[in-house]
Amino acid sequence: MDDATGGRKRILSGMRPTGRLHLGNLVGALANWRALQDDYDCFFMIADYHALMSEYESPGAIAANAREVLIDFVSCGLDPARSVLFRQSDVLQHAELHLVLSCYTPIGWLERCPTYKEQIKELKNRDIHNYAFLGYPVLQAADIVLYKANLVPVGEDQLPHLELAREVVRRFNSLTGAHALIEPQAKLTSSPRLLGTDRRKMSKSYRNQIDIAADAETIRKKVGSMITDPKRIRRDDVGHPDVCNVCQYYKTFAADEADEVAEKCRTAAWGCTDCKARLADLLIEHLREPRDRRAELEADPDRLQAILADGAERAGAVARETLREVKALTGLGGW
Repeated sequence: MDDATGGRKRILSGMRPTGRLHLGNLVGALANWRALQDDYDCFFMIADYHALMSEYESPGAIAANAREVLIDFVSCGLDPARSVLFRQSDVLQHAELHLVLSCYTPIGWLERCPTYKEQIKELKNRDIHNYAFLGYPVLQAADIVLYKANLVPVGEDQLPHLELAREVVRRFNSLTGAHALIEPQAKLTSSPRLLGTDRRKMSKSYRNQIDIAADAETIRKKVGSMITDPKRIRRDDVGHPDVCNVCQYYKTFAADEADEVAEKCRTAAWGCTDCKARLADLLIEHLREPRDRRAELEADPDRLQAILADGAERAGAVARETLREVKALTGLGGW
């Protein structure tokens, strides 16, 4: 996918290192990112500054979690030779541009951000009533425009985030009288929405996730604990596959079996235990290749360091040029 100048359009996206990635991350983002590498200039970021915003009271795990996320990135098919894989804090221009853009962002824009309110409710076990968390959309905007990303892959629920970034860019360009920053566009992605094992949003905060790196025993235990059809009490009760979380997983990971599974559920031809056992087998097989790649990466820490060093250098080269332009427009760093 080319831009007007004939070069490939650029994409920026990232994930916070708050633990290993899970199936929701795999089907909601990583599978799409892997495909985007064929047609776009991709920058994929481990967003550790964003993690610090909620984990600042106990930040000891952030570095180890960043390593886990990098392993998940590569084991799920992100190629450091084709994409720039980097850690946010290794490119200091993120923090610099965040500070500059914060000068151009009215507080009211941040207070009305719907995701901020959602995160306040979800992260009840974290004290996130801080300046940084209120201002995280500004850092997100800096993340995107620092690389002059044309497109940001998002679902519809994330559009308010991106629109705020676009507003910040428009205000900066208007007040500086230049168009140094690119107004990013959404690249809407459609992906299955997997609920957690308890039918709530899949989240490490709820401990209801199935990790990409989970071993076979853990997968069987997690799948065995999944809430199914709440109206199906006994083995011979007919089921309602349309409301069963397990049946939804079949649609995502074994579409060719989904109709048969739904019929067996609907007619009570098999019980929830049978259904879960088969799903566990399918997930174990589906994750076999990422698990094998993970084992190779864990055995080669030098390769992980090399990927981060290369990513920091490639990302930094772009970031330094953008910040040079921004400083020239805002009276910083020269006279």
